[in-house]
Amino acid sequence: KLPLTVEEIINFGESNRELFIKSSTYSIIPITVTEMGLTISWIFSSDPKSISFSVVYQESEDTPLDQCKVLIPMTRCNSHKETIRGQVKVRKSGIYTLIFDNTFSRFISKRVFYHLAVERPVIYDGSDFP
Repeated sequence: KLPLTVEEIINFGESNRELFIKSSTYSIIPITVTEMGLTISWIFSSDPKSISFSVVYQESEDTPLDQCKVLIPMTRCNSHKETIRGQVKVRKSGIYTLIFDNTFSRFISKRVFYHLAVERPVIYDGSDFP
């Protein structure tokens, strides 16, 4: 478990991070968000073989897991063959959790190389209008 804030992701820079996920386990990256309108985006690849991926939303840490909203259902990704990209728009403050799931693999541990980014919406105030 690797809790992150929006500021920490903004300070990620361009570097990739790495997760080591043992066979029959999963890793999660919870991202705590307090401002609406942001876009959280990710890019990842895995080695060797595929990994399953999902994104869930939790209103607060106290929210029971069965009341979490699944934003992206668990999907098996061929991320060893191609880079997987995606994004989610922040509509409510809370915890957006990325899940990298290797529970289907009984013997093979995986490495996931990932990069996260957060974009703030551009708000046009009309100030450059003549």
